[in-house]
Amino acid sequence: MTEFFQAHRQDIIYSIFVIVIVIVLRVLTNMLHKWVIKEKKRKFPYEKAKSTNLLKKILNTLWIVLGVIALSYLFVENDEKSVVIKDFKTVLYLGLVSAVTLIVATTVNLWFKLDVQKRIESNQDPTSIKFLKSVVLVAIYLFGLVLCLLAFPSLKGVAQTAIGGAGVVALIIGVASQEALSNLIGGIFIIVFKPFKIGDTVKVTDTMVGRVTDITLRHTVIRNFENKMIVIPNAIMNKEKLINYDLGELKCCERIEIGISYDSNIDLAKKIMQEECENHPLIFDNRTEFDIQDGKPVVKTALTELNDSSMTIRAWAWAQNYSDSFQLKIDVLESVKKRFDKEDIEIPFPYRTIVMKKDKNEKQVV
Repeated sequence: MTEFFQAHRQDIIYSIFVIVIVIVLRVLTNMLHKWVIKEKKRKFPYEKAKSTNLLKKILNTLWIVLGVIALSYLFVENDEKSVVIKDFKTVLYLGLVSAVTLIVATTVNLWFKLDVQKRIESNQDPTSIKFLKSVVLVAIYLFGLVLCLLAFPSLKGVAQTAIGGAGVVALIIGVASQEALSNLIGGIFIIVFKPFKIGDTVKVTDTMVGRVTDITLRHTVIRNFENKMIVIPNAIMNKEKLINYDLGELKCCERIEIGISYDSNIDLAKKIMQEECENHPLIFDNRTEFDIQDGKPVVKTALTELNDSSMTIRAWAWAQNYSDSFQLKIDVLESVKKRFDKEDIEIPFPYRTIVMKKDKNEKQVV
């Protein structure tokens, strides 16, 4: 045993040194990770630590892989040692580039989030900053990918062409699909022409109504009133004829319709609907000075339709914004129904007449 240690003394010392270095690097990485998490929670209490945890995993994996490659140096022939050294450098290069790319992207992301938060607090539009954040982050990750490609001789030509500048657009167009490009261009059009912005309440279809929470390179995110997130590609958002309730004037006219029976008093029904709307605290007086002088009411009511079994009474009620108009509508519908019940105004419902036929085989009782 003594002779074995004497013969392989340098190899044993080298192996112990490599193992100790790997252990020390992992311990330092874990300590740094805990410190970063602590500082992140202090400065950004609501920010998740996904990127920090990913960085920790990358570095710890890198140290183990490098340690294994360094130990394998002892077991290869002399003519293959250069290959092991080359692999060691390649893995180290890829690991460091990945770690630095992730660190830069995370830092830039946090900086943009701080800027967005400041804009929101000062009542400024954060849409362009959020979209710019997506563009910058994609550019950082693409640049990191190109640097990683430089580590492989067969892909150096592609990487150098992309770094040259002229080939970036051609590379993206060649790799990306037509749909992805249309979504990207759609996102740019949304930012430039601003048919809507983050925070606006929009209606795409009857089932897709909500507040815009994010606009990315690919899609627009809408949070509906059921607190569900609707993800719509930017290309579709550009094609659809949507309603933006926060574009221009915020005041909104709500058309409240109720059907009454043909036996009911039309004038009384119109009066009840007008009174219930005008007495609501969220009603907005949209009359001009001339309308007030002419004695026009705050809420206009009219008979709009004669249906098969009902007459439709409509009230045009104004509110300061879309949210108020919705609350106004549901409150008025309830109060009008109660008033109709007191005043014997019938809201018709379907009637069915059932005809019972005698069985032909049934004998008539005399």
